[in-house]
Amino acid sequence: MKNFLSAVRNYYNEIYKALIFITATVLIVYMLPKEAKFSYEYSLGRPWKYETLIADEDFPVLKSKDVLQKEKEELKKQVKPYFVYNKELTRHLLKNGLQMFDSLWVRQYGFENELDYVKSRAFFKKTLKRIYKKGLVDDVDAGVKVKNEDVVYFVKDKTATEKFFGDLYHFSDLTNVVKSFVNRDLKNNYDFLYQALTKVLRPNVFYDKKKTDAELQTMQKDISPFYDVVQQGQLIISKGEVVDQNKYRILESMRKNFEKKSGKSYTMIILGQVILVAIPLFAFMLFLVYFRLEYFMENKNIILYLSLITLMVFVSRLAVNINPVYLYIVPLVINVLVIRAFYDTRLALMVHLTTVLLVSYFVPNSFRFLFLQVITGIITIISIVTLYKRSQFFITALYIFLSYSVMYIAMVLITNGDFSMVEPVNFMYFAFNAAMVLFAYPLIYVIEKLFGMITDISLLEYADTNNELIRDLSKKAPGTFQHSVQVANLAEEAIREIGGNPLLVRAGAMYHDIGKGFNPVYFTENQPGSYNPHDDLSFEESARIIIDHVLMGVELARKNKIPEQIIDFIRTHHGTKRVEYFYRMSLKENAAEDIDKEEFTYKGPIPYSRETCVLMMADAVEAASRSIKEPDDRKISNLVDAIIKSQMDEGQYDNSNITLRDINTVKKLFKKRLMSIYHVRIAYPD
Repeated sequence: MKNFLSAVRNYYNEIYKALIFITATVLIVYMLPKEAKFSYEYSLGRPWKYETLIADEDFPVLKSKDVLQKEKEELKKQVKPYFVYNKELTRHLLKNGLQMFDSLWVRQYGFENELDYVKSRAFFKKTLKRIYKKGLVDDVDAGVKVKNEDVVYFVKDKTATEKFFGDLYHFSDLTNVVKSFVNRDLKNNYDFLYQALTKVLRPNVFYDKKKTDAELQTMQKDISPFYDVVQQGQLIISKGEVVDQNKYRILESMRKNFEKKSGKSYTMIILGQVILVAIPLFAFMLFLVYFRLEYFMENKNIILYLSLITLMVFVSRLAVNINPVYLYIVPLVINVLVIRAFYDTRLALMVHLTTVLLVSYFVPNSFRFLFLQVITGIITIISIVTLYKRSQFFITALYIFLSYSVMYIAMVLITNGDFSMVEPVNFMYFAFNAAMVLFAYPLIYVIEKLFGMITDISLLEYADTNNELIRDLSKKAPGTFQHSVQVANLAEEAIREIGGNPLLVRAGAMYHDIGKGFNPVYFTENQPGSYNPHDDLSFEESARIIIDHVLMGVELARKNKIPEQIIDFIRTHHGTKRVEYFYRMSLKENAAEDIDKEEFTYKGPIPYSRETCVLMMADAVEAASRSIKEPDDRKISNLVDAIIKSQMDEGQYDNSNITLRDINTVKKLFKKRLMSIYHVRIAYPD
């Protein structure tokens, strides 16, 4: 047990990476469909590239969901709506109608004109009976759009008979119905009878939605879910034959029948999917090991890569489950933007390829999907080779939309040979996809905070001289500010020559001396006139103040939430060197054994990267060059050589991935730039 724990402790980093890899594999396999993959790839309008295919069993040729839905919609037009005659309500309406007639008559005429009353009442009763017997329907609230010439079911006394809808009286046409009866049978008291009938009449025939829906469902159940049945031994398609609409339906039905049956071999399917997912992820890991080892060494990088891949697989799977066409709106290229923002274009391409390979397993028409996504991914990478401006996100979104649109049109033409088959709605999906890519910007911000990383865009913001900390430094210590600007120019140009992140170096250079803002007058570049406050201090106190600018700079940067990548430049720009001037002055007055060297030594650490190493060189060279009297090419050259040799001898570059060739390149560049700054002419031979 002890040996096991010791092995775990010794190989903790490798075990942790393996667990991240296994977790990503398990999550992706869990999201994959649990049926076997059909062996054949085919597209409508393309030749069949396999051997002649013969049916090995009977299977139905299924109708698509769209076809079934269309047939159901057609049945909705064919179904005859039910209208029910309410007999009990009719008796009630007749009784109430006569009572209301009496009330209206008395109110209008009193108790006189009895003869007219009897005739009018008889006419009123007869008219109500004739209208209610035929049926008065409220066609406005019928719930369906029915025309007069349409046949409907008229249900009376539990018996349904067919009749034209126009044979019923319609409540919406009540005015004309009443007028026809009054004009036809009685001329006297026309106005009274007209008003009475229109007030009294109410519908007694009603649309029965429940019975109509039941009839529709019965009819829809009779719809056959398939066109035909393919018999065992029947020829499905020959080699080289073009996959037309009919062949495509048969192949799709064969695929669905195969996947339905394959669900029985669940264990083997899972095993196959584990291998299928693990191999692309393992290949991606090998790419990191052989080509991006510095990224592979940090676990947070691997977590980020595999999290983005897994997230895109999940979103794609969700879209396919809802509707395969929604796959067009999944912004798979968002991974390209995110990875490029933190790393480089090659790594972004590898992440994108790994993602689309995994997604292509479960999407329909995987060849078209792969082709579309790979080309769009490449165009996206080309559009963000240099990602320095936020406006590039909008330009990239436009490129993505154009790429999807052009490739889609080309595929439709290849498949169908006709522009009429291009579906305009797909361009809306492409536009939505491109717009979704803009969410890369807030996603990048979230990742910066979660993983403690930094992008080139953020570096540009931090390096801006209008930044609060830098502006404050320029006010308190103008000499230090000018020194920082010169160091930034030197270091940025040097890192461009030997390879590295120029923006990181520039940002680091602008902040490396912010600690001097606390005691600016103790640093020579900020001292006015001939007064030097160090004259009133011991050498140890002076050295402590000089050394403390590093520690105070780190504290100030952290207080203002400056990223650790920039703070590293503050910590390392003096490494573990001594404050040489005050150390030597102390040696003059004391014996070497009486001096505590720690009091004159920076706490470090030493530079750990090309960028921090180059900054150390630029800082020392630029500061020392200010002390040269009457500078010329020889003095500048000797100064640069001496400073960098001294730093090398002290082991300040030991942890940096910088070569002697790089160092020599940097020295040449520094000499050239310093001579330009001090307007030194190159010495010509006699």
